Amino acid sequence: MSENCFHCGLPVPAGSDFPIRYKSRTEPACCAGCQAVAQTIVDAGLSDYYAHRTNGSQKVELLPDELLEQIRLFDADELQKSFVHVGENDVREAALMLEGITCAACVWLNERHLQRLPGVLSVDINYSTHRARVRWDNRQVKLSQILEAVGTIGYRAHPYDAARQEALVGKERKRALSRLWVAGLSMMQVMMYAVPTYMAKDGDIDHSSLWLLHWANLLLTLPVMLYSAVPFYRATWRDLKLRRVGMDTPVTIAIITAFAASLWALIHKVEHGIYFDSVSMFVFLLLGGRYLESIARRKAGEATESLVKLVPAFAHRVQDWPSDRNAHEAPVSQLTVGDVLLVKPGETLPADGVVLDGDSAVDEALLTGESRPLPKSAGDNVIAGSVNTVSPLYIQVTQTGQDTRLAGIVRLLDKALAEKPRLAVLADRFAGWFVLILLIVAAATYLGWHFYAPERALWITVAVLVVSCPCALSLATPAALTAATGHLAGIGVLTTRGHALETLARVSDAVFDKTGTLTHGRLTLAATRDLAKDDPLSALALACALEANSEHAIARAFTLPAGAAAPAFSGMKNFPGQGVEGVLDGVRWRLGRFSFVGELAGAVPDRLKSWQQETTLVGLGSEQGWRAAFSLADSARPDAQELVDTLAELGIQVHLLSGDSDGAVRFLADQLNIGSWRARATPEAKLAYVAALQNEGRQVLMVGDGINDAPVLARADVSVAMGGGTDVARASGDMVLVNDQLPRLSDAVALSRKTLVVIRQNLWWAAGYNLVALPLAISGHITPWMASLGMAASSLIVVTNALRLIRK
Repeated sequence: MSENCFHCGLPVPAGSDFPIRYKSRTEPACCAGCQAVAQTIVDAGLSDYYAHRTNGSQKVELLPDELLEQIRLFDADELQKSFVHVGENDVREAALMLEGITCAACVWLNERHLQRLPGVLSVDINYSTHRARVRWDNRQVKLSQILEAVGTIGYRAHPYDAARQEALVGKERKRALSRLWVAGLSMMQVMMYAVPTYMAKDGDIDHSSLWLLHWANLLLTLPVMLYSAVPFYRATWRDLKLRRVGMDTPVTIAIITAFAASLWALIHKVEHGIYFDSVSMFVFLLLGGRYLESIARRKAGEATESLVKLVPAFAHRVQDWPSDRNAHEAPVSQLTVGDVLLVKPGETLPADGVVLDGDSAVDEALLTGESRPLPKSAGDNVIAGSVNTVSPLYIQVTQTGQDTRLAGIVRLLDKALAEKPRLAVLADRFAGWFVLILLIVAAATYLGWHFYAPERALWITVAVLVVSCPCALSLATPAALTAATGHLAGIGVLTTRGHALETLARVSDAVFDKTGTLTHGRLTLAATRDLAKDDPLSALALACALEANSEHAIARAFTLPAGAAAPAFSGMKNFPGQGVEGVLDGVRWRLGRFSFVGELAGAVPDRLKSWQQETTLVGLGSEQGWRAAFSLADSARPDAQELVDTLAELGIQVHLLSGDSDGAVRFLADQLNIGSWRARATPEAKLAYVAALQNEGRQVLMVGDGINDAPVLARADVSVAMGGGTDVARASGDMVLVNDQLPRLSDAVALSRKTLVVIRQNLWWAAGYNLVALPLAISGHITPWMASLGMAASSLIVVTNALRLIRK
């Protein structure tokens, strides 16, 4: 039976009896806390955690009553307001920070454990930031229960706090830096004593002084072995205990073997077998490479962190608007919808709102990628996280906390970074097998050299273990994807699903919706033809009433003049891609496509068949016949032509797919030089169109913005939802064009292709390096210090190459 705790790995005190039932055996625990946590994990059917974790868990202390009482306070709606997003049917979503995460198995354990709680809908944990995005049904489970559940398996969860997270990262960075400094100082001192032994001719250094230098090297190498290299030992010990191998296994074997062999040679005075300098140099180079990699990874993934930190802690709240414009400091967490705020020049907006008074410009660069400040005046919407640049603005809060647009962007980024793309999964899987093969090759190398030149066998084997560590292979894909995702977020393109970048690079066809996508979507009423009473205002009032609750761009075109009243319809129904229906005074009315209205009102009147064919036409009718027709005008976005031309240059065929009339769709297609188009397309027709392209072996990109686009967005190989579109469309898209700037889409395609190139370069480099270095190490042409330098350089080259994708 092991003398170490099965859960945390710490020594078990003498006389302790805290058994853990694991599979068909009993394992020891060091305390009641570790016993309770481990038994909870095993009894919940999550014992695979102990078969896959790469580091030991933290020592556990049972949650004290005082902490449990504090946790239950988080169930209060007032406290949740600043970090919990409340959706329909009381479904809530929060960002939590997890403490105690040490490896990928910890992520797996927390996700599986929380997903088993009744009412928990989804759990996504980002391993690089340790931030968890949790969705739950508040009617079935409370936030305090979720936090307690995390505590029962030995971790700590609390609302995400950027300052606290930064402090934890800083602590880890200082610890890594101190290990690196110790290794570096040791290496320099050891080399100072070792170089004379290499360069001096026989007899230049007397025998006693020579061995004194060797003993000094031993003493100077001990801090490296006992402190700097400890992280490698911990990971390897856990791997061996669980009968598996990880990337640190060959590293640890190489370090311990080299040190043990040098110590044996020192004790037995074997002059040519002492390589303490190689040990200290190897550890220093490895720690240095990993430290630089961690900096590069943080830089590549800093997009989410920079967004989280945008919202200030305090705001200037106006108590008695508009009679008193004096503002007082108030915590942002206490803001409510309807509050009036004063935002001074240079300050960051703390919430979404609408401008009540003032003329200024706001900088939304970090949120949307728009480099120029946007002018804002009374009536304009502003978003949290943007910076007021010119003059004071008085705004009325419309959304706070997790309901702001900024919070929505962060949620999308969290979701994207938590998903692992196919390429990353394959690379990790291959890296795991590679370690096992490497250990077999190292063993065979030792046996072969043992019979040929036994004095060289050990050091050649050490070089083999070190030179081909698969760190670069495992970093090749995730480093590039993280850097590219951060770059896209910076220009206003959010990647919400892991496969998006990989698939976007292979797109052959791009299918666009019309209204709100290639056009502004701000339809205006150009003409009205009343067929019954010659009373356009009355017909407009009916149309406004029917479209009152619609989110479609067409609905915004119907507005009544001041003082006019609209009737109240009942039994409202929405038919995506067709129109709306309602009942007024017992009569059914419809507003929408001519064919849809015609099903209820009869055949289309002759005088409408050739009317305003180049515009979007909307009909109004009831069971009693046709009442009116409306001509809605829209214009192409000024950057639509640039996008279409650029996609054509990239070899992508552009299609236009719209539910509008033939004339309106044909007019836009001719204007933008789009050869493939289809009008009067229902959601079902759009699905069929995309499916037909896919059946031909094409990779399809779909771009849309409305509810009727949601099904086809989900069906396409990769989809982009317009940031100004409906919530349903954004939820269905693999990417979101936050700022609605169409050229950013072609930039995303170009960057995705560059990303695949970088990934291939990284994979080829990692594989090529091992194919070249491994035979050289096996043949004895690479020494251990050369191997450690090559391995560290290989990882750095991979990460540095990936960082090219960050450049704007």
